[in-house]
Formats: sequence, structure tokens, C-alpha cells
Amino acid sequence: MFAHTRAGLAEIFAADRASRRGTMQFVYAESVLLHDPHGHAAALRAEACAQLAEGPEPLTAEERDDARYRLTDLLDDLADLGDRHEQLAVAEQVLSTAAGLLAGHRRAWRGGGKWLPRRLTAADPVLGRTLLEARLTVAEHADPAPLRAAAYEVLALVGGPLREGYHRTWHGGEKRG
Repeated sequence: MFAHTRAGLAEIFAADRASRRGTMQFVYAESVLLHDPHGHAAALRAEACAQLAEGPEPLTAEERDDARYRLTDLLDDLADLGDRHEQLAVAEQVLSTAAGLLAGHRRAWRGGGKWLPRRLTAADPVLGRTLLEARLTVAEHADPAPLRAAAYEVLALVGGPLREGYHRTWHGGEKRG
């Protein structure tokens, strides 16, 4: 059971939109209403559904390039790892970063944990499933080639790998966005 004030829920919705996860919007859109004598919950559900349909804001150029650089670096690491623990750890980061980048490119909602595969395949059924199966290939057969290929497909959608010329401005710990 969730109980929110309108102001509190507005803050939560805003934070969830900013994180591109839409967690509480999904809760309100998909939960069962037990009691709503004045229609307030139905109105909030409609608001949540509208926000979900609209999707998250597009990635900024800085967010996109940060993710491109990170994914490029992770793919370089994944190509050269012999230690299985390191390989699996990096493969998880490749999947997570590629999923976030693909979802951002498609203006789709991101997920973590069990929601990562669900949101990823909702964002792009074909490439999302390819990424998931490729990560499984790393886990089961120690073969990173399919994951690298799938992640490079994601990079191709957003401008390709990014190494040379990449720079990032440090904002000194100030909260941005």
C-alpha cells in the first residue's frame, strides 16, 4: 500500500522522470485500486499513464557522450579480460550501460534488477533481446564476442564509439539537472 500527498507524489514523479525510471508512475499505472470514493487515485493513475506514454526526456548531448565513452571503455576492457570474475563483472556493466544508452536513445524507460530486461526489451525488442542473450553467452560460455557486437550496434545508433576528443567538464559536485 502506498499513501502520498499530491505534493509528495508530484516530487516523486519528477524524480522518477529525471532518473528515466518512472518507478512510481508504473506503480500508479499498473496497481489495483482498492478504494477511491472521490476519484483522486484514478486521476493520479491517469497522470501516471500520461507521463509513461510521453516517455522520459531525451538524453542530453553530455549524457549521451558520457555513456558512449563509458561503453567504449568497457568494451575495450571486455575484449582483453582472461579472469572470469572480471569478465562477468565487466559484462554486467556493458549490459547496464548499453541498456541505459539504448533506452535513452529510444526515449524509453530504464530499469534495474529484474526490471532491466523488461524495460530493455520494451525499449527495443530485437536489440534488447540480443543484448540479453549475448550477456548470457558471456556467463555460460566465456565468449564476449556477441555482447561486444550487440553493444557496438547500440553505439552505432548514437554516434559510434567515443575515445579521442572526449572531454568532460567537472561541475565540482554541484547537483545538475
